[in-house]
Amino acid sequence: MRTAGTSAKGAPLGTGIKIFPACENLVKISITLAKLPFPSIYRRRPSLTMMPMKPHVTDLALRPLGLCLLLAVAMAASQVQAAPDLIIHHGKIVTVDAKFSVVQAMAVKDGRVIAAGSDDEMLATKGPQTTVLDLEGKTVLPGLIDSHVHPGAAMTEFDHAIPEMESIDDVLAFVRARAAALGEGKWIEIHQVFITRLKEQRYPTKQELDEAAPRNPVLFATNPDASLNTLALQLSGIDKDFKVTDGGPGYAQKDPVTGMPTGILRGCTRYVKVQPTGTSPTEEDQYRRTIELFKDYNAAGLTTVCDRSAEPDAIARYQKLRDSGELTVRLAVSEHVATLGTLDSIRKHIKSIADSPLRRDDPMLRIIGIKTFLDGGMLTGSAYMLEPWGVSKIYSITDPQYRGVLLIPPDRLLPIARAAAEAGLQFTAHSVGDGAVRTLLDTYAQLDRELPEGTLRNTRPCITHCNFVHPDDVKRFAALGVCADVQPVWLYLDARTLAAQFGDERLARFQPLNDLLAAGATIGGGSDHMQKIGARRAINAYDPFLGMGTAVTRSARWLDHPLHPEHGLTREQAVRLYTSSNAWLLFKERQVGSLEAGKFADFIVADTDVLGCPPEKIAQTKVLRTYLGGKLVYRRP
Repeated sequence: MRTAGTSAKGAPLGTGIKIFPACENLVKISITLAKLPFPSIYRRRPSLTMMPMKPHVTDLALRPLGLCLLLAVAMAASQVQAAPDLIIHHGKIVTVDAKFSVVQAMAVKDGRVIAAGSDDEMLATKGPQTTVLDLEGKTVLPGLIDSHVHPGAAMTEFDHAIPEMESIDDVLAFVRARAAALGEGKWIEIHQVFITRLKEQRYPTKQELDEAAPRNPVLFATNPDASLNTLALQLSGIDKDFKVTDGGPGYAQKDPVTGMPTGILRGCTRYVKVQPTGTSPTEEDQYRRTIELFKDYNAAGLTTVCDRSAEPDAIARYQKLRDSGELTVRLAVSEHVATLGTLDSIRKHIKSIADSPLRRDDPMLRIIGIKTFLDGGMLTGSAYMLEPWGVSKIYSITDPQYRGVLLIPPDRLLPIARAAAEAGLQFTAHSVGDGAVRTLLDTYAQLDRELPEGTLRNTRPCITHCNFVHPDDVKRFAALGVCADVQPVWLYLDARTLAAQFGDERLARFQPLNDLLAAGATIGGGSDHMQKIGARRAINAYDPFLGMGTAVTRSARWLDHPLHPEHGLTREQAVRLYTSSNAWLLFKERQVGSLEAGKFADFIVADTDVLGCPPEKIAQTKVLRTYLGGKLVYRRP
């Protein structure tokens, strides 16, 4: 194929279009015809009266002949040139457009979808250079989107492997192994092994950790809560007189008889004076493992993710990946903003984020907003609830009035959220309990009243996690334009413990997805991936099909019945959770999230028909191929 302005010998043709070799001679002939003088027999002859003569009919016919032929050839050449780069056909292509259309085939050109329809329609557009893929009846979905990941998870096992831990015995065995490997006096750390996922459903005690590693300080942290052994408490200066004095939240639990710390910290793990051990990764190590993680995201069907608490060094790494062409997922970024310190310093930080060049709408990398932490965790017993948690052996709660931990007072939350909205940034905060959700909704409501109309709504304000939502608050999401960033896989992993803690009636408030959608809310599906590489072995699992299946069935491991199945989603709703809804949540709805003409050709080929298989099979779906911008980035071996 050659550019139309040059002949085979390099002579200019002067057409400005691209011409295939087979058409080139016809174009030359057409140009020649258009320039030729008409034969003398048809020329106007002088008249004695000098009256203009009527053109001969043949003159009228021949005059535009060359131009018409040129136009016809040019149009034909243009049509050939517009042939797709890729056609996929003989499949079940779920477009996720407004009508949730399902078609047989799709055509891709220059990384974008140009058409979708029947096999015959798409195959009729095939050109000599078009790649054609027969799907053999397989299902195609838009590239899946995860609204909430932490790619630093790639570094979790850089220094040593971390086994799966499903019991206190597993935890203690790992502590013993690390003590033997590190030697006396070295810190042993375990992060994000949640007690809701241990068979005993509790923290390892100070005494158990002492027995496993008496000469090593041990931190079992689920951030921002933790369990410490005696040596770790001593080295951190946490004794019977300990108090939180930095103006932040949290406290150390103490024995009501002796007044000594029990080893459980609530909301103040920042006081632990842990010393890192092992080999520190270089920037090259982090760069390489980030690439490895993103390729595993592709293997899970993910083509877009959002880093929901990014630090500047990670953002710089993403820029380098993008600029080198090694970025295989589209990245949205919520930069982390610490809420301790003066409000002026926080406002300046937010303003600097708003002024970043990465605020531009780059389809591969864009900062969309900021992230803070409003309460503790459901998995750790510190989520801020409207009613007390209740005395609990599971979570080591002894105060019957305990409601969890609110990390940002409402009078401080308001100016921080206001600064983000006024800067045009999406604000979101980790808000797990129904008390935290209401606190943030109240903040958004006040901002909506006080700011110019549309200012808040245009930033697509968000609430991250939304695990518990009071029925009175369900309709407030749509009314305020607030999006929910939800992790359905938590229901699968944690419902057994939550049922034991709260009982069935109270768990009617847990992830009421159907009610939220019925009330007009926009919900995005995420994983909150924190540790390890591997869609199912990670903490938390980032397999989007596990999330979809759980959202539909409301089934949990180690629980013998669905958890409030009335909150289950339809399959269409579950697919939208990880496609079009997430695209809206991340400001990418014009680029991705559905397979429509003009959008990027991000799509996956799956081995299971998620719209027609038995509901329990959705979670077992495997990805066969993943495409980003029409290019194959993963193929199942």
